[in-house]
Amino acid sequence: MKEEQYRLLQLAGQLPARLTAEQTASLLNCQVHDVVILMASRLLKPLGNPPRTGVKFFAAVEILELSRDRVWLARMSNALYKYWQVRNARKHQVGGGNGETGGNEEGEYSAKSKQSFGIEL
Repeated sequence: MKEEQYRLLQLAGQLPARLTAEQTASLLNCQVHDVVILMASRLLKPLGNPPRTGVKFFAAVEILELSRDRVWLARMSNALYKYWQVRNARKHQVGGGNGETGGNEEGEYSAKSKQSFGIEL
């Protein structure tokens, strides 16, 4: 966002109508890669029908509403816990638990974890 746009929104006292994944992550106090997990878990829905590799935008009013919903926040936290639990379990299973994964730790295993959550690669 340009500095001029930021100042205008700051004066108006509001957020932009559409938020990027980075802005959404900041409002939800999570990481940008967590937004992908939340979309795959169907807890977040981007605006419109963006292409698979396109930039995703989210409605600011919806994100603010969700951030005030305790039940939704619990589901969000549980989805993130489950994703990382499955990913870490696979990492330990493949390596035999001794820390040797025998492969490309980030690329190979993260792709498998993402597939188990329905994240398109």
